[in-house]
This record gives sequence, C-alpha cells and structure tokens, in this order.
Amino acid sequence: MKIGIIGAGHIGSTLARHFVRIGHEVVISNSRGPDTLAGLVEEIGGGLRAVTVREAAEYGQVVVVAIPYGRHKELPTDALKDKVVIDTCNYYPARDGHDPELDDDSTTSSEKIRAHTDANLVKAFNAIHWQNLRDRGRNKGEAGRLAIPVSGTDTEAKAVVAGLIRDIGFDPVDAGDIGHGGRSHQPGSRLYGAELSAEETNDLIRAGATA
Repeated sequence: MKIGIIGAGHIGSTLARHFVRIGHEVVISNSRGPDTLAGLVEEIGGGLRAVTVREAAEYGQVVVVAIPYGRHKELPTDALKDKVVIDTCNYYPARDGHDPELDDDSTTSSEKIRAHTDANLVKAFNAIHWQNLRDRGRNKGEAGRLAIPVSGTDTEAKAVVAGLIRDIGFDPVDAGDIGHGGRSHQPGSRLYGAELSAEETNDLIRAGATA
C-alpha cells in the first residue's frame, strides 16, 4: 500500500517507522519542507522518502494526518477528497486557540477535519501515547497487546485502518462514528491515554467512555 504521512512529529514518524517495517511504500512530509527530514529518512531507511505536504496527500492511498488540530485548514483539500485519511489529531485549546464549536461540544475535531477535507476520515492513534505506539506492539494473542480505538463513518475505510493497526501489533476496537465514537477517545475521555486490552476498551465504550 502507498501511505502518505503529513506531520513528522512523534506520532507521524513512529507510524512511518512501523509502516516501512511491514513493507508499505511510505512518504513523509512536514510544513518546513523535505530537506528538513533528511536525518529521519536516513534513520528509518527502508525506502522512506521525504516529500512536500501536497505530494504526500497526492501519493497516499491512505494518508495519515498527524499535525496540530489548529493547522488542519492548511491541508490540501482537493488532494484528500474521497481518500482514506487517518486523523490522529487532538484539540488542545491552549495550543490551537479556542474553537467555540468544540468548546461547547456541538461537534468534534474529526467532524470538522472531515468537513474540510471531504475525505473518508477515520480517527485513530490519537489516544495512545507515542512511546507506547513505538514500543508496545505485540504479536496476535501475546500478553500485553494494547487496543487502539477507531472511529469513523465509512465502514470500508475503518476496515483498512483496522488492518494497519493489527499489522503493527495492536488490536483495533470500533468506537463508532466520528461523532459519538470520536468523543469516546478524545482528550478528557476515559480511553484517552489508557493502556487497555481490546476487551477492557470494549467494556469502557459500552459503558460510555466519555463520562
């Protein structure tokens, strides 16, 4: 699979490392330009290439968005339309500036990113600490395998993302659509930052993880 990654911070670079390791064709980008990623590309190897943000969006069959929520309107919307987009973003008012619609919980950050990009958006990887994402992948059935909640409205897009999660050593758990489901693993929810198994995660979702 061709995967484009927009954002080369902890989550973006960790996912690049995983996806290259399991054999995908991966490009990565940031807002400062490909030249600034030369060291990361050399470190990860495996055919990883640094490109521009637009090139990453155009290249990927799946595109990972791993940028601060407050910068989502900089995304190249025409290049992301109808693609499978993995939204790893979280809304932090102190960093992103206040968004009244998110502050009053009338919508979610993922719904706003989907509206901006018109993509088949799936929220994932936003609730796991990047060091756990880096270090705690396990084989299927192995003790200590962590769950990663996934939410989205497009069933096929969710299945693609769930497959990637399994392949890098975690268990995907369907949290629902990006409205109700997304709230269950956004900052402030009981799933955010939790280190839980798939069974424990499912139990929390059924119990109402936003509480």
